[in-house]
Amino acid sequence: MAVLVTGAAGFIGAATSRALLDRGEEVVGIDNLNDYYDPRLKQARLDALTRQFDNRFRFERIDFADAEALQRIADTAEIDSIVHLGAQAGVRYSMENPGAYIQSNLVGHANMLELARRRGVRHMVYASSSSVYGGNKSLPFRVEDRVDHPLSLYAATKKADELISESYANLYHVPLTGLRFFTVYGPWGRPDMAMWIFTKALYAGDPLPLFNGGEMRRDFTYIDDIVRGIVACLDSPPADDGEAKAGGSTSPHALYNIGNSRSEDLMRVVELLERETGRKALLDPKPMQIGDVRETFADISAIQRDHGFEPSTSIDEGVPRFVDWYRDYHGL
Repeated sequence: MAVLVTGAAGFIGAATSRALLDRGEEVVGIDNLNDYYDPRLKQARLDALTRQFDNRFRFERIDFADAEALQRIADTAEIDSIVHLGAQAGVRYSMENPGAYIQSNLVGHANMLELARRRGVRHMVYASSSSVYGGNKSLPFRVEDRVDHPLSLYAATKKADELISESYANLYHVPLTGLRFFTVYGPWGRPDMAMWIFTKALYAGDPLPLFNGGEMRRDFTYIDDIVRGIVACLDSPPADDGEAKAGGSTSPHALYNIGNSRSEDLMRVVELLERETGRKALLDPKPMQIGDVRETFADISAIQRDHGFEPSTSIDEGVPRFVDWYRDYHGL
């Protein structure tokens, strides 16, 4: 039996695939390798997995928004569970290319739920986002909070994924867990995220774009902590017992925040990057970007209680690890 991982060439998908393979699982990974960011980075992640795990890692290049292609791949594998991490990411890009979000995050998510239903999988864990909290002023963000006012199309699609999932859990009793990720960073990270953008600018001697003049706070969460949380959730599907789950569902559907549970000042991250790169940052203050939020902060009490999740990596440890990897990857 195998675990199907979508977005397997992505940052979190590749890291999760590695963790599953490390413990002896067989993984079928799918990804469309689109050009939202450099596909060579995605291929490099896949190559690293293939070199280490050989035939226990099988990769197929398909778009899970294509229901027929998805079914063809599923028919060739014995799939026990699903980790659905593939999506069109990015708050800002959703204003430039909304169609990509509808296709991947809505059509694609519905296809994955249909696959889970038809195959009777043990559990499907899927990626939601802290963006669903929108302009919520109550901190830290709790899974019990109302999330009815998304500030971006990306956030709206992720909230819609949660709602569609709730209907599948209620109608078909498919065990589902949605994870609201909070600013994930670390080695093999994404080039559209602040950690990469700032590091690249420091080495190039370019100004760092600081939205809201740098007055931003984020719950930065290290990739290894995130992966431990994903795997812990995968191993414990929500029970179909009529009892209330995290997030309020009485169907087998749980929702969790997964973050570091510390809201860090963005300028503190800049200071750490300056120290690790040995470069002084040039600052380019910009106004607040539409669709963005000033602060994120995760209440992780639900996932701590249900799955023993305890993030252990502070930014003081995680930022140097990212910079070391960045230097190595780029040969600096």
